[in-house]
Amino acid sequence: MYNLTDIGTIKDILSRHGFHFSKALGQNFIVNPSVCPRMAQESGIDGESGVIEIGAGIGVLTAELAKRAKKVVCIELDSKLLPILDETLADFDNVEIINQDVLKTDLAALIEEKFGGMPVYVCANLPYYITSPVIMTLLESRLPIEAVTVMVQREAAQRLCAPVGSRNAGAVTVAVNYYSEAEKLFDVSAGSFMPAPKVDSCVIRMNIRKEPEIKISDEAMFFKMVRAAFGQRRKTASNSISSGMGVPKEIVIKAIEECGFPPSVRTESLKMDELALLSEKICSLL
Repeated sequence: MYNLTDIGTIKDILSRHGFHFSKALGQNFIVNPSVCPRMAQESGIDGESGVIEIGAGIGVLTAELAKRAKKVVCIELDSKLLPILDETLADFDNVEIINQDVLKTDLAALIEEKFGGMPVYVCANLPYYITSPVIMTLLESRLPIEAVTVMVQREAAQRLCAPVGSRNAGAVTVAVNYYSEAEKLFDVSAGSFMPAPKVDSCVIRMNIRKEPEIKISDEAMFFKMVRAAFGQRRKTASNSISSGMGVPKEIVIKAIEECGFPPSVRTESLKMDELALLSEKICSLL
């Protein structure tokens, strides 16, 4: 079995296969030997679990998942990595690599076909450039998954795990909080990767809620309002929501007043239940 965090081993494997890192695909391979075992351990998986990994690299995290889970299905976009993974993961018979774009994959069908009723988790070292689209796809699709454990840019982790109603919160924070309970697990320094990125990373886990904590009659309207409200953070909530949704400002101001908020309230100060209340009020006035 290869030591897939040893730089010499990595360089040898990549050289033999003529592989070159792709900046466009955000490829940074983990060389810190403590990261992937801890990430797999804290993801919540066990010997009865199925795991979806997004982006295998050369299989460092994949191997750790395979040691702990019943089955691992990895969705890898870069076809040049497939022969490398055939070599590095040859010792595992519970790993399947699928050469697809995760954002174009029918994940619900994949789960039904590959995992046969077992509890399913997602665990991945996400390329920075697709962090938000992947997380939102996983959450909004309401897939039958237990938790999503991902390594993301540390700044993104702060935003994803921020309390709604705090300065770090944004539209994606609201969505994450609506569909899951998010927590930061541990930081990962830039030097833990090859090549080293310019920023540090953080591993977070989102435990999927069976039901949202708040009741919303029109989810589409709620998230439309949230995107508008956080789209122009320097403006008051009335200005950003009015311009972002194309709703007359007087209606938004009336809704804000009926919620008991000051007319000059800013979106970042509103908690989850307050955003939900405002959305309901706007709906009732339209």
